[in-house]
Amino acid sequence: MNKKLIFQLSLFGLFMSVATVYFIPSNIEPLCWLLIFIICAIIIAKKCAGKYFLHGLYVSLVNCIWITTFHILLFNTYISNHPQEAAMMTTMPLPTHPRIMMLLTGPVVGLISGIILGLFALIASKIIKKK
Repeated sequence: MNKKLIFQLSLFGLFMSVATVYFIPSNIEPLCWLLIFIICAIIIAKKCAGKYFLHGLYVSLVNCIWITTFHILLFNTYISNHPQEAAMMTTMPLPTHPRIMMLLTGPVVGLISGIILGLFALIASKIIKKK
């Protein structure tokens, strides 16, 4: 397992955690993540000798730590810039404790996105030839 690469690729998550609070709107965010996943999958396929799926999974799990942490710490700014998410939080469990809800849902989203990134990395490893 290439821990250094996992950490380095998770820096995309650090960037996105702050960027989504301040200037990336919800409608653009999925496109940004798609681009990040493609880039990460290519890098994993080129730099790793195996366990491509696990590398992708771990990158997304570290990403979810960055994102959940910054969205909770910068909650007031995040929610003021994302009215759709604010409205959605009122219909979810624990509507009076949105930070706790973020803390609970963040790892679930991280796991789901990790499965997706893991599959991207696995597919990229089949397509990309190593030097």
